[in-house]
Amino acid sequence: MVALPKLEDLPRQTASDVKNKWREVVREVRESGSVAITNHSSVEMVLVNAEAYRQLAASAAALQEREAAVLDQLSAQFDQRLASLQAPDAVDKAAAVFRRKGRLSTRPKAGPAF
Repeated sequence: MVALPKLEDLPRQTASDVKNKWREVVREVRESGSVAITNHSSVEMVLVNAEAYRQLAASAAALQEREAAVLDQLSAQFDQRLASLQAPDAVDKAAAVFRRKGRLSTRPKAGPAF
């Protein structure tokens, strides 16, 4: 994974320097890995070398894959629980719980298997 410096710590070049001194800007990007481009003293963009961009894109893709896997797992758990609530005997089971009026016939169950 790419270790990114803070935006405030990046070397800076003005937009005019990028336009007028492109070779110097390219040299600085090669040396430092990235350069903050400013316009009126405010950072508007960051110029990074191609390898850093590839690594950033790969990291973002891996993160999206992990997020999708977690969402798929949560969706499967939800579907299982919803299916148990929609089972033909779910109404009878819920009514039986209310009829007990606080008395338990068995030990309480908890956890994902419940």
